Amino acid sequence: MGAWICFEDETGQGLRPPKGRTWSRRGHRPQVKVHGGEHGSRVSVAGLVCYRTGERSRLIYRLHLYRRRKGERAAFTLKEYKSMLQGAHQQLPDGKIVLIWDNLGIHHSTAMRAFIDAQADWLTVFYLPAYAPDLNPAEGVWSALKRSMTNFLAADLDDLVGRPVRRIGTASSDNDGIFASV
Repeated sequence: MGAWICFEDETGQGLRPPKGRTWSRRGHRPQVKVHGGEHGSRVSVAGLVCYRTGERSRLIYRLHLYRRRKGERAAFTLKEYKSMLQGAHQQLPDGKIVLIWDNLGIHHSTAMRAFIDAQADWLTVFYLPAYAPDLNPAEGVWSALKRSMTNFLAADLDDLVGRPVRRIGTASSDNDGIFASV
């Protein structure tokens, strides 16, 4: 059996919901009060969309919470990326992975390159061309997730965290795939 081809990408959502369209009585514009601001707390999701001939597709993801605390990183850390890749290696049968991801700075860091080189027996990495979201199937997963959250008003960050997990599971089962948080 060949290696798993995995496409990686990230997305995020704050407490301010994505805008969408809705209906209302003529002359009565709907008003939705939201919590937080543009630079407030947020949940980020990094995910691997994995394919192999003869196998069901897989969605493996990791959540990162940013609560605006002192010293807290707003984005995924090198340790979190390594953990996600090692978790995928453990979960995927035969564990050999061909990883295709974008040109995010941390993906090209010296420490990440050292990690990738140390895992050469099971991990091969290719980079997408700059500005090529149409070549990454993970973008479609995030698009569906964001559409499902249109006009969703989260009470707090914990409420917002539960929503992507439920929506990812629904999207994955709709596509006859398997999903797992690592």
